[in-house]
Amino acid sequence: MTIHKTGHRLLIVVFFILLTLNLGVYFFCKANPLFYKLFFSISFILYSFIFIFFRKPNRIANINEKHVLSPADGEIVAVEETTENEYLNQKMLKVSVFMSIWNIHINWLPVSGSVCYHKHHNGRHVAAFLPKSSTDNENITTVIKMDDGIKILVRQIAGAVARRVVSYVNKDEVCKQGYELGFIKFGSRVDMFLPLDTKIIVKLKQKVKGSQTIIGILK
Repeated sequence: MTIHKTGHRLLIVVFFILLTLNLGVYFFCKANPLFYKLFFSISFILYSFIFIFFRKPNRIANINEKHVLSPADGEIVAVEETTENEYLNQKMLKVSVFMSIWNIHINWLPVSGSVCYHKHHNGRHVAAFLPKSSTDNENITTVIKMDDGIKILVRQIAGAVARRVVSYVNKDEVCKQGYELGFIKFGSRVDMFLPLDTKIIVKLKQKVKGSQTIIGILK
C-alpha cells in the first residue's frame, strides 16, 4: 500500500498549514494545554483521514479480453437496461458502482482497447448514489473501442463531496485492462455502459473491487 500521486501535493500543503496552525495555537495558548491538545488531536485526525483517502493498493489484474472488470471499489447501485445518449446512442446495459468516502478512489480500465471518445462535462454535485447524478453531475466520459469493435463507455462522476474528477487517458490512446483510468476525490460514482448481450455477474448491493471483480462477460 502506497500513497497515490494525486494526493502528494495536497498532503504537503495540508501538512504545512496544520503545522503552522498548531505552532500558533501552542504559542498563544500555553496557559491552556487542554485546548492545544484538543486542537492537535483534531488536526491529527483530519490529516490521517486525508492520508488514508489517497491510499493506493498494490493490485495485479487478471487480464481476459472477454471479462469486464470493475472500474472502482464500492457497491453496485444499478444494473439496468437504458439508452446511452451521449455517444453510443443505443440501448445498453448500465452498471453503476458507488464509492463512499471510505473506498479507494482510483479508477481502473475495465477492458483493453483504444480511446475513441473522451470528454469532460461540467455539472452539479448532487449525491452520487442518486440516478440523476449520472447525467447532471460533473463527469468525464471515456469510450474504449476493443480490438473486436465492441465499445465500452465509462463515466466517472463527481459526487456531493467530490469536486474534482481526474483522468489519465486521452483520445486515440491505446490502453490496457487493469491500468489506471483516473481518480475521483472524496466520494463519487462510476457508470459503465455495456452491450445488451453481456452476461452480468454482479448483483445490486454487491461489494466490488476495482480491477479485481468481474462485472460481466462479453459475448
